[in-house]
Amino acid sequence: MVPHSAIILFLIPVVAVFLLGVDSAFAQQSTHNYIIHRIEIWALFYRLMVVAFVIGAVVMGSIAYVVWRFRESHPKNRGDITPARAGGAQH
Repeated sequence: MVPHSAIILFLIPVVAVFLLGVDSAFAQQSTHNYIIHRIEIWALFYRLMVVAFVIGAVVMGSIAYVVWRFRESHPKNRGDITPARAGGAQH
């Protein structure tokens, strides 16, 4: 089963490319208003790549923080690893 976020990430560029082509298919344009679709598609690609790299950097930063914070050698994690006995303080 594919997660919903993967489907959405796949559909965003498909819809954007479709919408770039619809306006010229149903409307008559003058010669000075032509959109060069090749350039627009590459511009959209670069914008989406910037978004992907930013999201990737945030995710990798979060993973690095969690790994660093909850490592075994962290001072808060050096205590006794046996379970607390009945009546003992649980921190």
